[in-house]
Amino acid sequence: MSALAQLMTVRYVRNANRATPTGDPSFVVQQSMPGPVSEEEADPFLMCDEFGPTVSQGAHGTDSDSGFTVPWHPHHGMEILSYMISGRGRHADSLGNREVFRSPGFQWLSVGSGIEHAEGGGTPAGESERGLQIWLRMPAARMRDAPRYGTVGPEQIPVETVDRNGSFARVIAGRYRLKRGPARFAVNVQILDIELKPDTEYLYERPPNMDNVMFYGLDGGGRLNGANTLHGRQICRFDTTTGKVKVSVSAGPRGLRFMVFAGVALKEPLTWHGPFVCADRGQLEEVFRQHQAGAFPPVRVTWDYKDASAAPART
Repeated sequence: MSALAQLMTVRYVRNANRATPTGDPSFVVQQSMPGPVSEEEADPFLMCDEFGPTVSQGAHGTDSDSGFTVPWHPHHGMEILSYMISGRGRHADSLGNREVFRSPGFQWLSVGSGIEHAEGGGTPAGESERGLQIWLRMPAARMRDAPRYGTVGPEQIPVETVDRNGSFARVIAGRYRLKRGPARFAVNVQILDIELKPDTEYLYERPPNMDNVMFYGLDGGGRLNGANTLHGRQICRFDTTTGKVKVSVSAGPRGLRFMVFAGVALKEPLTWHGPFVCADRGQLEEVFRQHQAGAFPPVRVTWDYKDASAAPART
């Protein structure tokens, strides 16, 4: 079979929407999931917000409670990937973690039964910061698991060369050729950050059994399968129902940088309200009761994790 005959059909290319996920009108993101891609069509992904680029007003360390651009807030029943494209990520949570990490790098959160965290304020003054926050589904059977957290710096992200011109892919999650990404989730996904040099050709092939493939444009522009165009802040979803497995990507004169979001759809019902993702309405009501009673998150450190000075000294 020729390569052309194996090309997945483009279902659509849509622009991301402006959104204010925290309710603060000064914090605007470009949201490609949900909205442009519906909750059902995004499965096993839930949300993708691009923030920035913005110029940082100053950095705050792990010993400070100041400067969080996204203040303390709860989550339940999901996986979270915060991927910094430029600048530095900063994070504090109810497990007692306080970290700053360099770009391109990420933090991952397996939220399970619940977590509280605060984010932002890690980039030195005058430097640009930009990134993505991606939410993924979690199987209902795992929603009562204890939360887990980790950070991955740029030197820990495998890089795979994709052509002879210096184009490459950062492998964030799942397998790509001989590399495996360091992010581990309860759902089966492939997440790549691909940078193509100007006027180059690239052939993507989806992993076996993955039934959802989306590309999200970051920078530059190009053509998919010789027809549809993809630019920054646009998301493309492909038809994976015909058995075809490949996408032909032609970068334009400015090159093309894009994310690959591929996975196996979970196809489980869920009830979702704000930062709480639950298996059903009964579980959602239980989580709200916990939160209102001050019993959320159920797994947390014994000290006041919102006060940096209260943390035990590290040995």
